[in-house]
Amino acid sequence: MTTGADVRDILELAGGDNDAGPISKKDIINSDKKKAKKSTETLTFKRPEGMHREVYALLYSDKKDAPPLLPSDTTQGYRTVKAKLGCKKVRPWKWMPFTNPARKDGAIFHHWRRAVEEGKDYPFARFNKTVQVPVYSEQEYQMYLHDDGWTKAETDHLFDLCKRFDLRFIVIHDRYDHQQYRKRSVEDLKERYYNICGKLTKVRAVSGTEPKIYIFDAGHERRRKEQLERLFSRTPEQVAEEEYLIQELRKIETRKKEREKKAQDLQKLITAADSTTEMRRAERKATKKKLPQKRETEKPAVPETAGIKFPDFKSAGVSLRSQRMKLPSSVGQKKIKAIEQILTEQGVDLNPMPTEEIVQMFNELRSDLVLVYELKQAHSNCEYEQQMLRHRYDALLKAGGAVTPQSESGGVPDSQAWPGPDDIKTEAKEQIIDVVGAPLTPNSRKRRESASSSSSIKKMKKP
Repeated sequence: MTTGADVRDILELAGGDNDAGPISKKDIINSDKKKAKKSTETLTFKRPEGMHREVYALLYSDKKDAPPLLPSDTTQGYRTVKAKLGCKKVRPWKWMPFTNPARKDGAIFHHWRRAVEEGKDYPFARFNKTVQVPVYSEQEYQMYLHDDGWTKAETDHLFDLCKRFDLRFIVIHDRYDHQQYRKRSVEDLKERYYNICGKLTKVRAVSGTEPKIYIFDAGHERRRKEQLERLFSRTPEQVAEEEYLIQELRKIETRKKEREKKAQDLQKLITAADSTTEMRRAERKATKKKLPQKRETEKPAVPETAGIKFPDFKSAGVSLRSQRMKLPSSVGQKKIKAIEQILTEQGVDLNPMPTEEIVQMFNELRSDLVLVYELKQAHSNCEYEQQMLRHRYDALLKAGGAVTPQSESGGVPDSQAWPGPDDIKTEAKEQIIDVVGAPLTPNSRKRRESASSSSSIKKMKKP
């Protein structure tokens, strides 16, 4: 007969008070509850008050296991991938010899390869690419390739080196026999080789086809290397001067763009003023002739920049006529204040009676005032730029050492007078004037000072 101790032993349960007695139905049903109760009794250790969670995690866990000393990663990924070992046999590898097709000395090497690949070609032999250097006969050379500056022996020597070193012309120039033949540059060797290749391609091409010929420009290559040599041999002062000139060029371009934009805006204002006057004249003629039907046909197209463009109220419903006198949001605060100031000075009411005729005339008046305000502002900007350029021109004349002649009446120097002929002759070669007003470069300023000092010494030496 099975006892309770036997069942507890099979279920791996601890012994109770009635181990000797037989197993009962109550013991089987309540076995899980007893196990859970026993496991809950072990979880009596709680985190003390005031201890942080991170510090408590460093202590022993509920299972009395020691804390880990190194971080562990239990997630599935490339770090924990296990080797999948099957039941098949491993492919055998063999230590076997091989030869490299790129070598012509017959050297034999050894490496590990799979036994199945025994006898196959070397896998890296496909990267052994060679240049196809053309070969010419004696008859072809005499008929097409003859050159007075090159002998046949020298040409054969060049093509032999090209075939040996795969058209690496720097190495070819280094290994070229300059003692037996004339001293040649890299460009001369390239030019001779590509000229022969082009002539042979033309001669050997099939009739009716256009062959692809490579042309080498030796003169361009020499100029390119010369420019690179000059660029490399620049001094720090020349580099600084070049950077300074580039910055000044950018400033000049930005000023030029600003001037062009201002000129376009001014031209728009002038066109708007002309079109507005023409429109008013056409309206007056139409009202005198009492032909209202031709008013729309004779009205010229007014640009958007002509004063103020009032919106049209074409929406359905009731609207006040005084809304047509409201200035649009595109008009700035400065223009609004200028309009109000002019109307106040002229004694015009700011909010007149909004009859149809008064609304139309009042809107036209304010549009003309805005146009006049913009024209005055553009005129003042032009005067300011003219005065600034005049001052810069005077400063450049003084910096160049030009002596302005005095007027006969009061002895006051004339700022518009040109420098004397002697000064122009001495400084015509070295003087650089920037019409935009940018300052001179440091090196040119030094040359200018030296030239002016030498000219002053010459004048002092004259009797």
